[in-house]
Amino acid sequence: MPLLLPVWLPFTGALLCGIVYGISSGFGLPFVIDQIFPIIFDPSTNLDDWQLTLYVAALPTAFLVRGVSGYFNSYLINFCGVRVLEQLRLKVFRKLQRLPLSFFRKNQSGDLLSRVMGDAEQLQNALLQISNDLIKQPVTFLGAIAVLIHLALANEGLGFVLLCLAVIPICVFPIRYVGSKVMKRAMRMQEQAGGLTAVLNENLGASPEIRAYNLEDREIERFSQASSKFFNARMKVIKYVNLLTPAIEIITAIGVAIAIFQASREGFQLELVVPVIMALYMSYEPVKKLGNIHSRIKQAVASLDRLDYVLKEPVGIEDPKKPAKLGKIKGKLRFEDVSFQYGEEEDPFVLHGVDLELKAGEVVAIVGPSGSGKTTLAGLIPRFHDPTKGRVTLDGIDLKKVGLTELRDAVALVPQHPFLFDGNVRDNVLIGETESSDASVEEVCKMAHANDFVKNFEQGYDEPLGEEGSRLSGGQIQRLALARAFLKNAPILVLDEATSALDSENEEKIQEAMRKLIKGKTTLLIAHRFSSLKLANRIVVLDKGRVVADGKHDDLYQSCRLYRTLHDAQDAQA
Repeated sequence: MPLLLPVWLPFTGALLCGIVYGISSGFGLPFVIDQIFPIIFDPSTNLDDWQLTLYVAALPTAFLVRGVSGYFNSYLINFCGVRVLEQLRLKVFRKLQRLPLSFFRKNQSGDLLSRVMGDAEQLQNALLQISNDLIKQPVTFLGAIAVLIHLALANEGLGFVLLCLAVIPICVFPIRYVGSKVMKRAMRMQEQAGGLTAVLNENLGASPEIRAYNLEDREIERFSQASSKFFNARMKVIKYVNLLTPAIEIITAIGVAIAIFQASREGFQLELVVPVIMALYMSYEPVKKLGNIHSRIKQAVASLDRLDYVLKEPVGIEDPKKPAKLGKIKGKLRFEDVSFQYGEEEDPFVLHGVDLELKAGEVVAIVGPSGSGKTTLAGLIPRFHDPTKGRVTLDGIDLKKVGLTELRDAVALVPQHPFLFDGNVRDNVLIGETESSDASVEEVCKMAHANDFVKNFEQGYDEPLGEEGSRLSGGQIQRLALARAFLKNAPILVLDEATSALDSENEEKIQEAMRKLIKGKTTLLIAHRFSSLKLANRIVVLDKGRVVADGKHDDLYQSCRLYRTLHDAQDAQA
C-alpha cells in the first residue's frame, strides 16, 4: 500500500475509466442491440435520415466510449503498475546494499541477479497483463448480469436465462485447481531461472580459467542442463495456464447451449434471443478472463515471494539508534575475546577468543596459513560483520555503537583483489571523494606509482578501464587501489596484501610509498608475502582462528614453529 500512495491520482483515474468501460461493454452493447436495433429495423417507425443517423450512431458511440475508457484505463493502470514495480525493485536493491557479507556467501550472485531483474520483470509483466482486466472485467460482468435481469423481468418466460448463470460457480473449481498448480510450478520456474543465470554469471567471470583448463565443453553441458531444467519448468507453467481457458469456455458454452435450447422450446423469436445470447456471452467472457487473471496472480505471487526473501532477510549490521561520536580519532584498536562464525549456529567458528590490541599509530602484521581467519579478522574493523562473541573497540568505543558511515569514513581498505568500476581512471580513484581536486588524484597516483602507466593512456586520467578493470594488469589494478587509500587518508588502514600482484622492482617502490601512507596511522597488514613484514612494528600469527604468537620477527622465528615453517617455505619458493 505505501508503494501505491505516490500514484493514487492516476490509479483513481484508472478505476473510473475501468468502471465506464465495464458499463459500456456489459450493459451498453446489449442495451443498444435490445432497445435501438428494434427501432431501426421496425418499418412502422418511419424514421427520416437524420433520425436514422442518430439511432445508428448509438452503436459507434457505445464503442467510442468503450474504446476511449478502455485505453485510458489500460494506460493509467499500467503507469501505476510499472511505477510501483520499479519502486519495489529499487527497494530490493537498497536492501541488498545493507545486507551483511555473510548473506552473499550463502546466496549465488546469479540467483540474486535473477531475483532483482528476472523476478521483478516477471512480476511487472504479470501485473501489466492483469491490470488491463482487473477493473474492466468485474464491471462488465455486473453490467451483463443487470441486462439479463432486465430482459428476464421484461419478457415473460425468459427467467430461465438466469438459471444459465448457474454454470459460473462451476468455473471456480478449475480456476482454483489450476491456480494452485501454477503457483508451485511458477516458483520452481523462477528458481531454475536463477540457477541458469548463476551458471552464466559464473561462466562469464571465469573466462581465463575455462580456456586454460579446456572446460568449454563442460561449461556448454552445464549451461545446457540448466537451460533444459528451466525449459521443462516453464513448459509446466504454460501447460496449466493454457489449460484454464478451454476448460472455462467449454463450461460456459454449455450454459449458452442450454439457453438456446430452452429459448427454442419456448418459441422465442430470434430478435429477442440475440440480446440474451449477447448478454450471456458478456457475462461468461469476464469469468474466463478473471480465471486467467487468477493464474497470472499466482505467477506474480511466486515472484513476489522470491523478492520477499531478500526484503525479509535481517540486516544484521545496523546503525545504532543513538550513535556514539568518535571525535578526533587516536587509533587505538582492541579485539576483546572475539569469536566469529558465519551463518547458522551449527557452522564452525572462524575465530576463537582473539585478544589483540593495536596501539595508536602501530603497524601490526597478521600472518598465518590459508583459512586461519586473517581476512575475517580484518573485516571486523569496518563492520563487514560483527563478532559472534566479544567486541571490537576503537579508542575505547565499541564499534557497534558507532554509526556505520562515520566508522567506514575512518577506515581505508585495500583488499587482496580490488574491484574497479566500469569508468575512467579518475572516477575509480575518487569513488566518492567529491571534494578532491584533479591535482590530488594525480598526486596520489604518483605516490602509488600508478602515474607511470596512466600517463601512457591516450586519454590519460579520462581513459575508460572496462568492466572490472579488464584493460589493466593485476599489478596496475592494485596500484589504483593503493591510490584510493592515499587519497582517503583515513586514520585506520587495513591492507590485505596490497603488493601481492606486483613484481619485485615495483613492490620495492610501492613499499617505499606505503611507508609514507602508514605514517601516523593504525595499520592492520595482512601479509601473504613475507617481504611486507618489514613495514610492521610487530607480527601476530593466526592459526585456525586463534592467536598462537605475537612479537618481532627474530623472536617469532626462534619461538614459533608455524611462523618459521611459513617463512622458510616462502624463502625456498622465492
